[in-house]
Formats: sequence, C-alpha cells, structure tokens
Amino acid sequence: MLDRHAVQALLEAGTSPKQVARQFQCSRRTIERIAREPAVIDADDARARAARRLGRPGVDPAISGRIAEWLTTEPDLPPGEVHRRLREAGTPLGLSTVYRLLTAVRATLPAPIMVRFEGVAGEFAQFDFGHTEVRLVDGARRRVHFAAYRLKWSRWLWVVVVPNERVEALIRALLASFAASGGVPLKVVFDNPKTVVLRRDEGRPVWNSTLAQCIVDYGTSIELCTPHAPEQKGSVENLVGFAKRAFFRARRFQDLTTDLPQQLAEWLVEVNEARASRATGVIPAIRLAEEQQRLQPLAVAPADYGLQLPVHVGPTAMVAYQGRRAACPPRSISIRIASRSCAPVGGMRPRIRASRSSARSAISPASAPRNSPRSTARASGCTTCASDSSSSAPSARRTLRSSSTSAPTRGRAASSASSGCSRRWARTAVASSCSAP
Repeated sequence: MLDRHAVQALLEAGTSPKQVARQFQCSRRTIERIAREPAVIDADDARARAARRLGRPGVDPAISGRIAEWLTTEPDLPPGEVHRRLREAGTPLGLSTVYRLLTAVRATLPAPIMVRFEGVAGEFAQFDFGHTEVRLVDGARRRVHFAAYRLKWSRWLWVVVVPNERVEALIRALLASFAASGGVPLKVVFDNPKTVVLRRDEGRPVWNSTLAQCIVDYGTSIELCTPHAPEQKGSVENLVGFAKRAFFRARRFQDLTTDLPQQLAEWLVEVNEARASRATGVIPAIRLAEEQQRLQPLAVAPADYGLQLPVHVGPTAMVAYQGRRAACPPRSISIRIASRSCAPVGGMRPRIRASRSSARSAISPASAPRNSPRSTARASGCTTCASDSSSSAPSARRTLRSSSTSAPTRGRAASSASSGCSRRWARTAVASSCSAP
C-alpha cells in the first residue's frame, strides 16, 4: 500500500503518469488506474486486499464440509471421484479447485499415528544387502557390496563385506552374523529379493530352496516385508543407510583387502561397545548380553555347514561344482541332484561327494531294466571327508566298465534311450559334499 500511496502523492505533485510509470517500472495504465482509486488511508496490505476482494473466489463452506464427510469415511477417495460427486450434486467445481480443497480439508483431518514396532529380546533380527562406492587414499573409487545385520531389541549391529549379493553370500553372511552375535533369533526380517523369495503364487511366497533349507537347519524363520508398504521397510533400509553414511562413505581406505576390513572391525567395536544407541539410550553390547539368553544356539558351525545347491549329473555319471568333480551311480545320469557345498577352508575349493542314492533313473519305463530302482533320494549331511569322493569315483567307473563289457550291444541302445529321455524323466536326487582340504 505504501507504493500506491507514493504513486498518488507523485501525481498530486504534478509528475506525469509516464514518468511515474518509468520510476515504478510498471505500465502507464496501472498508474492511471491507481489515480482513479480513493486515497490510501490504511497501510495494512492484507486488510486492503480483503476489502478489494483480490485473489481466487472463495468456496462455500458447505462444500468443504461435504468433502470432509466423504474423506472421513473414505480416506483414499481420489480427486476425480470427488469432482464427479460434486458435479452430480449440482455444485460443479474445476478440477484444480477440487485439488486445492482436498489439500485444505485433509490438513484438518486427524492423521494416522505410526508407532514404531519393537519386539522382545531374541525375537527379531534384520538383514539386508547394500552396495556403495568407497574412496581410496589415491583418489580411486571402488564399488563394495556388504551385508548388514542387526538385532532389533539390543540394536547390536554387524556388517560383513561380501563379493556379491547372491544366495551363497547371503547365507554365509547371515551365519557369520549368527556366530558373532552368539545365537540365532526367532525371526529374521528380509525385504523381498530374489535370493529370498523367487516369486509369489496366488499370494504365497515361493522360497529360494537353498536359503529355505538353511533356515530349517538353524531353527529360525523368515519375516517378509509386505510388498508396496514402504513404512515397513524403514528399519531395514535405515540399517543399510546408516552403514553407508557412518562408515563406507565417511572414510578412506588404503585397499579393500586389509585396511577396509581392519577399519570395519574397529568401527563395529565403536558402535556396539562404546556408543549408546539413540533409540534405546543404552550401549548395544550391554543389551546384547541380556538378549543372548533368549537366542538359540547354532546347530552347526558356519564353517562346517554345507549349502544345498542343485547340480546336474552329466552323461559320464559325474557332477561338477566350482571346479571339483565327483562320481554318482550310473542310474542317476542326466538327472538333477542337490549337492552340499561347505565353506572353503584354507583357501581350498569345496569338495563334493556323491553319496549312495536311490534316485529314479532317467531312462523311460519302457526301456529301463527290470531291476532299476524307482524312489526318491534324501539329502545326506556333510559328515565324510574328501577321501570318500576319490574312493567312490573308481568304483563308479568300474561299474560302468563292467556293464559295458557284459552287454556291449545293449549298452549303446540304453545310452541313446537315456539321452533321449533325460529331459522328460528328470527326477531329484541328493548328494553331499565336504570342504576338507
């Protein structure tokens, strides 16, 4: 209003409208319009605007009350439906006006209160993968994959650097976290990655078989976040984000093989034993001592546990996994078996051993010999050393040689029938492995 008063004062002093417009950087028509207005007697801009009825036209309060009733019963009512109902009620409004009213009305309605869910000691643990770029001292940047694990009650944290985010890295990192925390919780909370749940059939999750067997062996269970519910993943995502911000992006490293693991171990000691958690106000190591009383003991040491992985028996009755080969019974040719792979010891690759199985033959029933077994094999544990695999391989070869010597004409027909029906008559058998060097 002071500017309008200044314009009127200049005009009364004899200044031409053209000069006033040039001084206030506005059009001459605006100056002439201000000259026709009554003299300014109030310096309050808001009161003057209300008196002149400037801005968008107001909406009847009854319409806002009707919209508030609709939103109270249907909080997720879309703006298009509100626009349609108002038009049918004889009070049509523009869509932009409807959006503006919805924003104003929703601000007056009570919002749902989000309460942080807290479990009891030993009930929940959180696990998730993350990756980020770390900075080296020489200025280079390297991508690092890591797994983060946290007990929800004590807020005890464990981070493991992993080579990738596949199922074997997930299980090895999870078992290492169990061992570091001193036990197994009742449930482990995951997001919905393919390493945990492959897909959903009619709403039911189809689990990754390798991880599912590990969960059963260690006596815990999986708790999945609900798809399309970001508020449920806040704790898991904050866990990964905290590890990124507080350690990986905040520090520089000499290398990724020695310096990074050393600094990571020192940082874990600091966050678990020296610094109180902001959520509980207590040092996590103190609450961990109480939580360990409710954790289950590990059924198998992580270094001795074998992963159940599917492998394929080749036409020579041999299976291969990570460069190691083992012999299987001849009747298991061209079928898929589940091998047990233990963690490498001393830098050696895992050794696999094909145990005695009663797998259904890959030969069709019409061409199979009368004495061929027809049953499904069961998984055997990793209880024998790698020397058994070397002793089982020559016996399988002798069996193949003796069968080919006794029936030279029939062997070729049987092998051709086996290769022709391998895909149609594939069944599941199980073998085991050992990681002893």
